[in-house]
This record gives sequence, structure tokens and C-alpha cells, in this order.
Amino acid sequence: MTRAPEPSGLGVLANRRFLLLWLSQVSTQVGGNMVLYGLTILVYGLTSSNSAVSLLILTFLVPSVVFSAVAGVYVDRIDRRLILIFTNVGRAIAILAIAFVGGQLWLVYILNILVSTATTLFAPAEAAMIPFLVDRDQLMQANGLFTFTLNAAFAVGFALLGPLVVNLAGSTVLLVLVAALYVVAAGFCFTLPRTEPETPPGEGALGGTERAVAAMVDELREGLVYIRSNPRIFWSLTYLAITASLIGILGVMGPGFATKALGLREQDFVVVVLPLAVGIVSGILALNAYGRYLPRRRVIEGGLLMLSAALLVISLAGPLSRFLLDASAHHQAVAQLGPLVSLLSIIVVLAFLAGGAYAFVAIPAQTQLQEELPEEVRGRVFGVLNMLVSISSFLPIVIVGPVADLVGTPAVLVASALLVGAAGIGSMLLVAPEQPAAAIPPAHVAPVDPIAVTTGRSREERPVSVPGSATDRARVEAGIDAGRAGTRGEPVEAGLAGSPDVPQARRGEPPA
Repeated sequence: MTRAPEPSGLGVLANRRFLLLWLSQVSTQVGGNMVLYGLTILVYGLTSSNSAVSLLILTFLVPSVVFSAVAGVYVDRIDRRLILIFTNVGRAIAILAIAFVGGQLWLVYILNILVSTATTLFAPAEAAMIPFLVDRDQLMQANGLFTFTLNAAFAVGFALLGPLVVNLAGSTVLLVLVAALYVVAAGFCFTLPRTEPETPPGEGALGGTERAVAAMVDELREGLVYIRSNPRIFWSLTYLAITASLIGILGVMGPGFATKALGLREQDFVVVVLPLAVGIVSGILALNAYGRYLPRRRVIEGGLLMLSAALLVISLAGPLSRFLLDASAHHQAVAQLGPLVSLLSIIVVLAFLAGGAYAFVAIPAQTQLQEELPEEVRGRVFGVLNMLVSISSFLPIVIVGPVADLVGTPAVLVASALLVGAAGIGSMLLVAPEQPAAAIPPAHVAPVDPIAVTTGRSREERPVSVPGSATDRARVEAGIDAGRAGTRGEPVEAGLAGSPDVPQARRGEPPA
């Protein structure tokens, strides 16, 4: 009997309602990443200060951490279609206001906090809308497409369209364009069907919020207990926290590094971002093709050492390039290497290698967590991961900016490289030997999102309560599903490196 073919990942787009939600995601994710780039350039251009950029990044991240649990409560009590519409309209208005008050730094910060707060409410509403719009057998394809779009939106918005628009037309035009994208997204959401609140209207939102926060605290406490008793899980979380920290550091220092170390304009630090993104994608492809043949922990440790070496050489790129150019000028045999040893050429190559090394750390570490965590504690450990990653992002953002202003970006990069290298060597020496395990399991051939896997769990990775535990009692009393809190992971990025839609970024996890 012939086995039926697997449904295509793009087949879900034949569902018109899901297609409209996905088009809304494309608009908001691309626009959000363009804003992240544009505001970074705007703030650094006004202040020439890494500390000011640190504060800007905090305005993206703090609302998502403070309001994520509360947002899930209100998503269960309000028509999600209305939440999607009004949060997009609100973000469009705030972004448009930033475009016209760009010279007032404190207003830029306040308005961006409003944008980030609206995003924190938008993200869980968007996640909860997916199963309402698609059949159960399409959920995997729908979530895989959203994860792919999340990763692609960073490359398109932050590394391509953001720099292109800023260089051709300036930050103000970019902000107006992004406001228009949010309005378009609101229009797509307007065509979606209404949803009925799932929580009885008699239960007050305030009481639901208190119980949601209490359940979240219980989860974190139980997760920490489990992590302390499982050293290998601790090391996996450490690997992911390191990669998240580096994203925060590079995001804060990017414009300053471009101007002071590379002699470029602040908007030209795309020469680092774009090859970094290409390196990440290349690392994904390499792992999907060959990861099943490689021992997982050795891949992680090799990635850490490779990342450390790349950061160290990047910090010394200026003197290294001058030395090589001088050598090529005085020695005929190496004169032809002039273009290859220019500063920009060296930076592009090193950023590409750093991106690949980043993928070699983040993806196998996330895979190890998914395989080794028991179902009954998985949600709690991922909750601790969210907290750990948030702390790992905040600390460098708060500390690195002022330190880089005092000692310079190359010195901070050297210190970061040494710490990453120490973590790799420490892992080799301290972690107990394990049974051979592939970096990527044989069945895992779908694209993954290395930015998002460092910042949370998927929408379907909902915490599972242990019967009789404090978390279980709190959830029964509250009558809510903590998975709807929408704590999905951006950075930075993505924190920073993915998207300013930080809660949405936490959704990204490799599809099964």
C-alpha cells in the first residue's frame, strides 16, 4: 500500500483565513525588524553613545517580560480579532509619532515602550488564532510556516530593507513606511472571523492576572529545582544563554563598532549583520544535511570555540588588516591579495563564520533540551529558559553600552570572546561523557530558527502540570492554560537578533 504524501508546508496557504493571518505576520515582522534597525541608527546618530542604544533595546525587551503573563489573561477574555486590529493600529500611530519627534530622544523611548507593550498583547492573540483558523492536521504546517517567516523577516527587514531604506531615504521615511505596514496588517486582521472569549465573563481580569502570575512563579520554582538536579540540562541552558547574551552585545555595539572600529557610517554596520545572517542560514543547512552524523556536544563545544575565535579576530580586524595591507604593499608575492585582506573583506568573512558557529551552538543545544526533558517538566524548564535568556539579554544590554563607551568596542569584544572560549573549554572538561547523540536527529530535516530557539518555546510546547503540584492547583483554580500566555521569543532577538516582536519570537522552535 502506497503511503499518502506528507502535506506541503505551503498547502496551508490555500486556507484563505490563515493566508490573511500569515500576510499580517509578514507585514508586522518585516516592519518590526525595519524599525529595530531604523531606531538603532536614529538613536546612535543623535547621541553617538552605546549607552543610549542599550536603553533603546531595553524599551523593546522590558514590556515583553513584564506584561507577558498578563497579556495571556486578557487574550482569553477579549475577541482576538479586535486585539489584532487595535494593536496594529496602535503601533502604526506610535511609529508615525516617532517619525515626527525623532529629535526628542525621551519621546522616542516612551513611544517605543508603547509599541512594545502593544506587541506583547498582539503576540499571544496571533498564536491563539492559528488553531482557530486551521484544521488540526494543518497545525504543523502552519507553525512551520510561521517559524520560517519569522527567520526570513529578520533577514529581509533588519539586514536588507532596513539598511536599504535608511541609506536611500533616511530613518524618517523608514518609520512612515513601517507605520503603513502596520495599517496593512490591521486591514488583513479586519477580515478575520470573530472569536468568542473562552473564559467566563464572570471571572474578573484582575483575579485571573494574579492567578496567572502565581502559576508562572510556581513553574519557575519547580523548573529551577529540576535543573539543579540535572547538570546536563543546566549546561544546555548555559549554551543558549551564552548565545542570547552575544546577540544583545552585538546589537548594542553594532553602530559604534561600524563607526569607530571600521571607519564607516553607523548605518553601514549592515556589513556585519548581513554576512552574520547568511552564516546562520548556512549553519542551519549544514546541520540539516550532516548534523545526524556528528556528536552533539562536540558540535556545541566546537561552535563555542569557533565563535570565540571569530569574535577575537573581529576585535583585532583593524590592526590585522593594516598589517596585511602593509605586507602586500612591500612584498610582490602577496601584492595580489590586497582586495582580499581589506578590512571589510575580513569583517565579512569573520561575521559569516560567527553566524555559522552560532547555529552550531543554538540548534543542537535546543535539540538536546527537547529530547531529554520529560514531558511533565518540559514546560517549566522552558519557562526557566525564558527567564534565563531574558536575564542574559538584559545584563549585557545594561552593562555593555556604558563599558563600551569607556573602553571601546574592541575591548568588549575581546572580553566576550574570552568568556565564550572559557565556556567551551569548561564544557569539554567538566561535562560528564554522554552516549553518542546526533547534533540533529535523523528525522529532523525541516528548517529551524536559531534565533528563536534561544528565546523560548513553541506555542504547542505548553507547560504540563504535575498532578497535585502547586502549578496544577493554581491552574485548576484559575481555569486557564498558561500556554496561552504567549511567551514565545526576537531579539534581539533578539532578543534582538530576531525581531522587536519579542514574545512572537519565543514561539520559534524547530518543527518536528
